[in-house]
Amino acid sequence: MLAERPSKSAEEVAWDQKEMPFVEHLRELRARLLIAIGVVGAIAVVLFWPSQYVIRWMVNEYFHGIALHAFGPADVIFTEFKFSVIGGIVLGLPVLLQQLWLFVVPAVHPRTRRMVYAFILPSILLAFAGLAFAHFVVIPRVISALIAITDAVAKPTFGVASTLNFVMILFALFAVIFQLPIILIGLARLGIVNAKLLAAYRRHAFFGFFVAGGIAAPDGNPLTMAMLALPMYVLYEASIWLIVLLSRGWNRA
Repeated sequence: MLAERPSKSAEEVAWDQKEMPFVEHLRELRARLLIAIGVVGAIAVVLFWPSQYVIRWMVNEYFHGIALHAFGPADVIFTEFKFSVIGGIVLGLPVLLQQLWLFVVPAVHPRTRRMVYAFILPSILLAFAGLAFAHFVVIPRVISALIAITDAVAKPTFGVASTLNFVMILFALFAVIFQLPIILIGLARLGIVNAKLLAAYRRHAFFGFFVAGGIAAPDGNPLTMAMLALPMYVLYEASIWLIVLLSRGWNRA
């Protein structure tokens, strides 16, 4: 006799029955994109005027009064516009993630939804931790080292566009790098990896992080590569211990 299949909850049954025509998917996608673009655009417009003051603060904070030069008549405008758009994306991230989630949630299993909900707050906190680490630890040291290297052979003459791009890329990289524990814990919760497997490949991970740091470093400086790679490895080791602790509760559940 065949074994009886376990009964499904009402939520899981409703999930199994959800269907939507392809045209409706496209319409919903368009609506979500319009909301996301509208939010980012509105915030960018608000930030455009004060962006000049934030850029001046960044120059004084990281470059200690070194004058930045515009090598084209539109360099400053483009830099302020780019800064405003990035600020719009960062400040509008909760709305962007909400719209993305509302679009994909009908296709996500209820159990996976609960896991995603549990990761939202830690993910935001880790992103801010990455930004703080970049501000207080990485960017001042990397820029000081690069200026010292430049002073040894030439007079520093920095362009406003390339300089601010460099700083904003570092901020973005560390906001993403600090998501590593969320990614690894999520994979472990889904049963794709476990603490033993991650520990067995820690030497490979260490090498891979330095390779990734070399590729991602916007200036090719060994110090920048190390500043990118070492936090990734520390987060990797911390993720292993967190998975060990959390897996006990998963097994009991």
